[in-house]
Formats: sequence, structure tokens, C-alpha cells
Amino acid sequence: MGSLNVYSLLVNDRIIKENNCETKSGLPCVLQVFTSIFETGTISSKCCSKLVVLGKVCHSALVKRILENPLFKDLSVATIIAKSIQTWNNCLALIDSPSPSP
Repeated sequence: MGSLNVYSLLVNDRIIKENNCETKSGLPCVLQVFTSIFETGTISSKCCSKLVVLGKVCHSALVKRILENPLFKDLSVATIIAKSIQTWNNCLALIDSPSPSP
């Protein structure tokens, strides 16, 4: 079982590295996404745009990496995944919705 976790970790790190997931988004947006998933916060439309450009693969891989961190071992994985999906879907809806006319 332990070797499976190591394999999963290596695959996840490879996904992050190959897709440049950590360098595509600026720190302010990373913090907004983090607080919307792990705490209670909102994401600006600018950061939603960056998240959508980053892509679902990167978004999921980065959330998974955070969940693998021992600092977050007491969190409910199911709740975090649900909030991650909700954040993604909210950003998609925000980006896809037409902008109000002036």
C-alpha cells in the first residue's frame, strides 16, 4: 500500500512539472484559490480566468499535492475535493457568462 502512495505522489509531481502548473499562476491567485477551497473566500474574475487557463489537470494535481501534505492530514478529503470541484465549476460559470454591458 505504501508503494502505491509513493507512485501516486511521483505521478502527481510529474503532472505538475510537465504542465508547468506551479509557474502559470501568480501567488495572489494561488492564495485566492487556496482560501476558497481550504477556508472561506472568493476568487476574483481575473484569478478565475487564470485558473481556467491553468486547466483542470493542474488544478486537481495541485489540490492533491496539498492534501498529501502532513499539515492537512486532519482535513476531510471528501469535503476538500467537493470544494475544489465547486471552485472549478464556479470559475467556469463566471468565465463563460457574458459580461454586463456598460
